[in-house]
This record gives sequence, C-alpha cells and structure tokens, in this order.
Amino acid sequence: MTLQSRPRVIVAGYVVRFPLGGYVWQALHYLLGFAKLGCEVAFYEDSAFYADAYDPEAGAVGPHYEYGIARLREILGRFGLAERWVFWDSTRDVHHGLSAEQTQRLFADADLFVNLAGVNRLGARPRPPARAFVDLDPGVTQINYANRSPFIEELLGEHNLFFTVGENIGTPRCPLPTGGVDWRPTRPPVVCELWHGSDAPRSAPYTTIGRWDAKARDLELGGVRYHWRKSLEWRRFVDLPRRSGERFEIAMDVPPEETDLREAGWQIRSPLEVSRDHEAYRRYIRESKGEFSAAKGMNVELRSGWFSDRSVCYLAAGRPVILQDTGFSDSVPTGRGVFAVHGIDDAVAAARAIGEDYRTQSASAAEIARECFEASHVLRPILEAAGL
Repeated sequence: MTLQSRPRVIVAGYVVRFPLGGYVWQALHYLLGFAKLGCEVAFYEDSAFYADAYDPEAGAVGPHYEYGIARLREILGRFGLAERWVFWDSTRDVHHGLSAEQTQRLFADADLFVNLAGVNRLGARPRPPARAFVDLDPGVTQINYANRSPFIEELLGEHNLFFTVGENIGTPRCPLPTGGVDWRPTRPPVVCELWHGSDAPRSAPYTTIGRWDAKARDLELGGVRYHWRKSLEWRRFVDLPRRSGERFEIAMDVPPEETDLREAGWQIRSPLEVSRDHEAYRRYIRESKGEFSAAKGMNVELRSGWFSDRSVCYLAAGRPVILQDTGFSDSVPTGRGVFAVHGIDDAVAAARAIGEDYRTQSASAAEIARECFEASHVLRPILEAAGL
C-alpha cells in the first residue's frame, strides 16, 4: 500500500446464509465503520465451511442462496456498496457480485482481511498481509483451542492478528486459557447515527432478541462443564416482571413447555418475526423501553468480558441496557445507561433506577454508545495493529 492510497479492507461475515437483522447490522457496522475511517471496503462470504442457508420466505433451511443474495445486494446498494461484495457458492462453484477473477484480484490487492467469527475461510485465496480474526464467541473459541480442535487450529492458523470481544481474556480477571494467542481486546462497533429515532412509548416493554437454548455448544475444560446456552441463566430472573412491575418481552425460540416464564408475566415473540430483515430489527429495538438479557453461562462463570453487538444497538438508540454481568463492568461504564447485574435483586433495582429518571438514563445510554462503541473508535485499533 502506498502512502497515498486508501487502506483496502475486506470484511467477511454471515449475511447470505442467514439474512436476518442482527447478522446484517453486524456486518454493516464493520463495513461502514471502516469506510468512515477512510478505507475502501468490500464484503466477502462463502459457503465452503458452513453451507446452510435460511430463507424466511420459504421457511426452510438448506443450501439455496437466492433470497440471501437478493437481500445482500439490496442492502449494500442502499449504503453505496452495490459493486463491493461477493458471495461464493462453493457447492456450485459460482460467484455472485464480483466474478471469480475480480474476487481473486480483490484479495490480492487487499491490505486487511477481517474475519468476523470465523464463519468464512481464506482457503486458497491470495492472503492479504494483515488477516484479523475477530472472536465474537469468547469462551467457545478458547476452550476449543485448548482442547486441540483441528478446526479451530486450522482457522486461527490462517490469521496473524487476533481480536476478541471478551475484553478480559488474557488478563488475571479471566481464567480462560489463551493457548499462546495474543488476544487483543475489541468491542462490537455501532454506527450511532443509524440508530437515532423517536422516544419509546411509555408503555413499551424491555425486550431482547436471541437463541434460547443450544445444548450442543456446551463444552468441557479441565473436567469442568461450561454452558453456552442462556436458558439456564434466565431461570435466575423468572420473577422479574412481578417484582419490578415492568413489562418484559423476549423474542426467542422459547419452547411451549417453559410455562413458568409465561406464568411469571414474560411475553414471548418469535425471533424471526422481529428480525426477518434489518429494518424490522431496528424498529423492534427503537420501540423498546430498553433491553434486559441474561448471558451465556460460560461468559458469566469465566468473566470473559463479553458485551453483545445487539446491546450496543439498544444503547445507540438511547435505550438503557440491563445485562447479566460477564465481567464487562471491568471496562464499560455501568450504573447509568448500562447496568451489570448478578441476580434478580440487581435487575429489579436497575429497572427501578431507569424508571425514576428515564430521560437521563436514555441520554446516558446514547453517550456510552458514542464514547465506547462508535465504530470509528472501535475499529481504529484494528487498522493500527495492521500497520494501516
């Protein structure tokens, strides 16, 4: 890269295969954040290692990508990136967006490859000089690496820079092994201006969006079993609606047999209903009073410092966040706008504090988004680490 040229950055994400709100915004915040820092950006995705695709129009999962490709083309076009993306359908060896030849040139000319969560791989592509793996699932990555997972070893071996949203990893505050990897702390970025909107209705509930259970992701380390699923942690907060007097709604795939939750006053929505596209996802967050969410047991027990890319969207919209503490309180300001809670008593107190002065709490939430999570702040250290 010459001193006069713009840094060329490829962001690899998960949109075509799962074109739902949270995944779209995750990729957009990286793309638009790097662009605001003066970079020439492009989006990359392939099906070489994770071939499934979800098509909400057909209500089916399978390796058919027409819906996701159309959505990606439409969304990136809105943000001036209509000619700056590629999806490689490896099963059929077909490139969408940029051609096969253009994709090879894209990688050959790039200064930095940013791989979000490792759901794409470099494989035989030309390797940019800086290749950053961004760990969005702290705990899972480190435990699998410590357990010598061939997949994780191969994945990390393709990169030479390593970032994690588990800000405590590699410090005395978190017992997760690093395996000799130099994990640099990072945060989920947000482009705050895209989330500004009107005030939430006074009667709006606290909400959140996500997965209820995923038993297959539970892992063992040193003979201790750690839970990836949130459902076990959620049981600590079952009585929150009754005790706080507030409305709470979760857009999660809660099974019908979870009657205790419903009887305690929790409203249940389909996560697909509120995140079927990026606009619905943003609208749902803007129409909420704030967010309340439990965290994955693994992050709570190991104090990884994880903070959600979903939660930063609530903050940017001026919606206060009550989140089970994963150790993020070591680095993110809490007590106004953001509340780190350990149990139901803390959560009740946080809801009451927000209710007593919602305007101030809302302003504090937006301020924390600007100061701690604005993309131009969060992504600059990645460029600096890459020598850009």
